[in-house]
Amino acid sequence: MLQFEEEKLALRALKPELDELASALGIENVKKEVAQLEQQAAAPDFWDDTENSQKVLKKTGALKAVLDSYSGLVSLYEDAETMFEMAEEDEDEGMLAETAQMVQSLEAGIEAQKLSTLLSGEFDSKNAILTFHAGAGGTEAQDWVEMLYRMYCRWAERHAFKVTVLDILDGDEAGIKSVSILIEGLNAYGYLKSEIGVHRLVRVSPFDSSGRRHTSFASLEVMPEIDDDIQIDIRPEDLKMDVYRSSGAGGQKVNKTSSAVRLTHIPTGIVTSCQTERSQFQNKDMALKMLKSKLYEIKEREHLEKIEDIRGDQKEIAWGAQIRSYVFMPYTLVKDHRTGFEMGNVNAVMDGDLDGFINAYLKALAHGELQ
Repeated sequence: MLQFEEEKLALRALKPELDELASALGIENVKKEVAQLEQQAAAPDFWDDTENSQKVLKKTGALKAVLDSYSGLVSLYEDAETMFEMAEEDEDEGMLAETAQMVQSLEAGIEAQKLSTLLSGEFDSKNAILTFHAGAGGTEAQDWVEMLYRMYCRWAERHAFKVTVLDILDGDEAGIKSVSILIEGLNAYGYLKSEIGVHRLVRVSPFDSSGRRHTSFASLEVMPEIDDDIQIDIRPEDLKMDVYRSSGAGGQKVNKTSSAVRLTHIPTGIVTSCQTERSQFQNKDMALKMLKSKLYEIKEREHLEKIEDIRGDQKEIAWGAQIRSYVFMPYTLVKDHRTGFEMGNVNAVMDGDLDGFINAYLKALAHGELQ
């Protein structure tokens, strides 16, 4: 039963980490705040101010999610302890695999919760809007965009986040020229802000009959979905609206009337589009929300006092610097050029195994190791 002893020691080593995590998350203070918010919600006049009541309920839900996640780890620890006791009493080595899996799950859960404590930015808890653009290279780059789109959808599935396609432009022969998606889930933006920049692919092209190696580029923009209570003033005369028919993967389940909307912010040249909703009004509303999120994100990043200070075409800013390379040939390697983190299993990465890269970025950011 030597393996059982080793696993038991590994489990006991996690108890101090659980206690430290409770302190880092401020579990006791969170409990008190939830109790106060629930007391507010129970007041007779709570629904008199609908806007405030929605904020209270939203905050309560977010805080309860923190408590539920931590209590789930505590329960897993207690269940693992019980499992070890039962295995020892019955001298059942067949339970070793199950107990080992519980310890691994607990380790992963504690690490994930630790990382959430690093997400202290104003918008880290928000949903994320991702926009992919193909670089130069035609079909090659467009196929790369589709691969990246699939990769982030798989990542979202792993975290039980919801993905909604907002706008999509299919490639001429294959792949996708550009696509915007909304990823909904607690801390979605906090995690995915690490992914902004240019992603580089090196592989033998399936579109090249000579079997030559190709390098392709695609850019990814990540914006927080900002709340309506954040005031972003856009003058009507600064907006140009175009309508068109929904098409491609994002338009298969919507009306084929001219309901899709494209908004252009004339002073900056920034363009946002939405075709996922059934009505032109709904698509315009979402496109405007995307535009406001983008303008606000640029304003904050550039440390500008007001939206009007944003001038010129922002395409160069959107592309930014190359952050990561995905090499399929002559060897397999995915390497982040900012943190140095790398993985040799490129297929796992393309199936959404991105947490190692995200975690390395957040830790480096917290330690002041990134520019």
